[in-house]
Amino acid sequence: MASAQGVEKHSVSMPATTSESVRSRVGARGFSGYVAAAVARQLERDALDDALARMEAEHGPVDEDEVAAIFARLAG
Repeated sequence: MASAQGVEKHSVSMPATTSESVRSRVGARGFSGYVAAAVARQLERDALDDALARMEAEHGPVDEDEVAAIFARLAG
């Protein structure tokens, strides 16, 4: 991944308890990769939110009763 896209170094601030939790999960050498993956997931979620907002603007709000009916059918 790094060789295809290049890598930039950044300095970020976060609560100490958050960084301690990351280090305890992945160790010191996995910290950057863990944070990069979390940011990538957030970017994906942001893109989904944007797509949903465009669809709602074009087609109107989602009918919650229809959503509930679909989930009920999926649950079987």
